[in-house]
Amino acid sequence: MAIKEDVESDLQEGITDPLMRVEKNLADGGSSRGGNQWMVYLSTFVAVSGSYEFGCCIGYSSPTQSAIREDLSLTLAEYSVFGSIVTFGAMIGAITIGPITDFLGRKGALRVSCAFCVAGWLAIYFSKGALSLDIGRLATGYGMGAFSYVVPVFIAEIAPKNLRGRLTAINQLMIISGVSISFIIGVLVSWRALALIGLVPCAVTIFGLFFIPESPRWLAKTGRQREFEMALQKLRGKDADISHEAAEIQDYILTLDRLPKAKLLDLFQRRYLRSVMIAVGLMVFQQLGGINGVCFYVSNIFEQAGFSSSVGTITYAILQVVVTAVAASVMDKAGRKPLILVSASGLVLGSLLTAISFFLKVHELALTATPILAVTGILIYIGSFSIGMGAVPWIVMSEIFPINIKGQAGSFATLVNWLGAWLCSYTFNFLMSWSSYGTFILYAAINTLAILFVILMVPETKGKTLEQIQGDINK
Repeated sequence: MAIKEDVESDLQEGITDPLMRVEKNLADGGSSRGGNQWMVYLSTFVAVSGSYEFGCCIGYSSPTQSAIREDLSLTLAEYSVFGSIVTFGAMIGAITIGPITDFLGRKGALRVSCAFCVAGWLAIYFSKGALSLDIGRLATGYGMGAFSYVVPVFIAEIAPKNLRGRLTAINQLMIISGVSISFIIGVLVSWRALALIGLVPCAVTIFGLFFIPESPRWLAKTGRQREFEMALQKLRGKDADISHEAAEIQDYILTLDRLPKAKLLDLFQRRYLRSVMIAVGLMVFQQLGGINGVCFYVSNIFEQAGFSSSVGTITYAILQVVVTAVAASVMDKAGRKPLILVSASGLVLGSLLTAISFFLKVHELALTATPILAVTGILIYIGSFSIGMGAVPWIVMSEIFPINIKGQAGSFATLVNWLGAWLCSYTFNFLMSWSSYGTFILYAAINTLAILFVILMVPETKGKTLEQIQGDINK
């Protein structure tokens, strides 16, 4: 083991300089000189239509719960399966889309993702009972999980360094927009019509893919030199000098090929163990703090609290988009750790206010105040989640692992995340039946533990190199 570590250490040192040179060159203007970026923006728009579709899949179950249960005579348990099975499909999609993306390319993987979503929405639209409803939801979940992997990868690979941060932030914003607009439209149309509306982002993506190039990095990795140069030229503009960037991409791919290929069990070596604990811990607290239960069933929460589900859901949707946009703009200024601590503190406060509201309602105390308390608590909860706990765990995960194990680590953390999402969304209705205020007290306790975990375990990664982050983690 010691020999293996020495060899890997020597290799890592040997490739540090070229890796750093690539990043420095890109940071100094790695986008090719003389070009224009309209094709990058168009390609990003086509890709993030998949992110919007992701949001539509998440947001579907909340405004449709009452109507679906009434029309198809579903029990609470049957609807809980329908609401939560999307996360199981997403788990499968996120795990299996990686090899598909490497084999078919990024555009091919986007088409596969769309195909599953289209099949799923049509199955939901034509459903006459629980089985076809669940099959459709599982299929849209697979597409959702696939989008969660391939969209960020595609954007990162086509965008020049000076635009990458902003374009990547659009991915999260479009997910939230999809969720929020589904909430609003779902109040106005039937559940079958909302399923058909879910086809629109897929149509935009499929149609748009005919007009945008494949990822140049994937083409270079698969040895398609001529297509690689054509795609890069198209992205940077016909008058751009791409020779320098093309050489950097080729050098970087050669560098990656020299790194040792990591296996899943390598994550549990002592030198990676703290990084794994941080990533897994953040994913567990992100999901078990209650977000998918609240997001999937927010209309029902407002109804139980005695507040107008239509007004509450629309307000929730608008707030979510606004706060996510603000969070994206301050991410690199405020730092990761302060944002997540503020976020988790807000989640505790929002959960407690909602718990107090349900407690008063159950015991028939201050009944005029309970709806206002409930909507205030839920809005504080979702606003707090959007400003930190939603995006920061994913950012930290991408920063704390060495490049040679980042792929395996990302897959493992994603699996944990979707398992947590399934557990939260499946148990939410049962917990609410057990005790409405007890459910939110439980979420408040979990988010309190999250604060302690972040204080004790999570390093600040803002403005640090990979080597500095690793040094902080391995002290």
